[in-house]
This record gives sequence, C-alpha cells and structure tokens, in this order.
Amino acid sequence: MAALTGLASALESYRGRDRLIRTLGYCFQLVGGVLVERCPARSEVGTRLLTLSSQLSHCRTVLRLFDDVAMFIYTKQYGLGAEEEDIFVRCVSVLGNLADQLYYPCEHIAWAADAKILRVDSARWWTLSTAFWGLSLLLGIARSLRMILMLRRRLRGPAVAFTSRLPRTKRRAMEAQVQSEVLTLLSNVADLANAVHWLPPGVLWAGRFPLWLVGLLGTVSSLLSVYQAVRAGGQAEAPTP
Repeated sequence: MAALTGLASALESYRGRDRLIRTLGYCFQLVGGVLVERCPARSEVGTRLLTLSSQLSHCRTVLRLFDDVAMFIYTKQYGLGAEEEDIFVRCVSVLGNLADQLYYPCEHIAWAADAKILRVDSARWWTLSTAFWGLSLLLGIARSLRMILMLRRRLRGPAVAFTSRLPRTKRRAMEAQVQSEVLTLLSNVADLANAVHWLPPGVLWAGRFPLWLVGLLGTVSSLLSVYQAVRAGGQAEAPTP
C-alpha cells in the first residue's frame, strides 16, 4: 500500500510522470528488440512493444514543448555558478545549461517539421538537437568526474585523520554526494552512448546499435535517474531530455 501511495504521489508531478514514461519506453524497446531479433516466434509481440515504445517517446517529445520556461528559470537561477568553488565545475555547468537551453527549440522545430507545421528539413534539426544533448551529457560527465575527484581528495586529506575537524555528519554528506555523482556519471555515459548512436552515420558508432542495446542503455539511465530522484526527495532540478 505504501508503495502504491508513493507511486501515485510521484505521478502527480510532471517530472514523476516523465521518468515513468521514459523508463517504460526504454523497457519496451529493450524487450521488443530482443523478441524481434532473437525470438522470431515472438516477433509480432516485439513489434507491438517497439510501436508502444515509439509512441511513449513521441509523448515525451510533445510534453517537452513546455519545458523551455522551466529550463530558462533553472539556467537563470544558476547564472554563472557563483556558488561553485571550482572554476572548472562552474564553466562546464554554465556551458551545459546553455546546451540544454538550445536543445529544446531545436527539438521543437524538428517536431513541427515532422508534423508538417513548418516547411524545413526535420532531419537537420533532429541532428542539431541530438548534438546539443550529447554536448550537455559530455559536459555533465566532465563535471561529475571533477566533483568525484575533488570530494575524494577532501575525504582523504589530512583533516580526515582528525574527527574533530571533519564531523561525522559532514563526512557522510560528502560520501553521499560522491555516490550521487557516480550515479549521475553512469547515467550520462549510458545516455551519451545512445546520443552518438542517433547522430548521422559516420560519426563514431552512429547507427550501429541494435534496438535492444538502445533500450538497455536507456533503461539503465532511466532507473538510475528514478533512484536518484527518490533519494533526493524531489529537490529542484533541470528538465531532462
């Protein structure tokens, strides 16, 4: 009963629904891809699951039409990252927010072109939006690596040898932050692999992943995001592509 109550509470928020739709979409793609490619007898079921996955992805694309304002507010609140102690973290965070901000209008134009609302080449705008997403993920990976190194350096520093200088509560908070950054790093790496796959052929491994692998990477990333959201207790965050 408690689990159902928690699920209902999460689904009342836009971010909660988006996480569920994303997770289900990638799970359906994973199972559907396996059935189509590995189980010919179940290929029809696999095809239906892939269709459902595609519809859920389209649903998220339409819902993201309203994310620009939320992303703008988040970017404005962060500003130039004056609260960040490290200049590298500040720079990659600002650039990451800029990449996210540019991602949304590019995706909107691509969607409008596919819907025959705008007479432009949708493929070009899909590529541009994917490139901005990949850039944001790459910057996020760099930020997480830097944060992990900084936090571990502090935990292993001379002050750690003296409990009076580093209270237990602060140490636990730093260890929890390290774990959070590791999860973010893994999630971004999984998403970056998929982002490169969706770029035009000839760019690294673009177009080479089977459907089930795309679903697997997306499922891993989505589950990590859900887990972090549960741990964070619904703190403010930027919209997620």
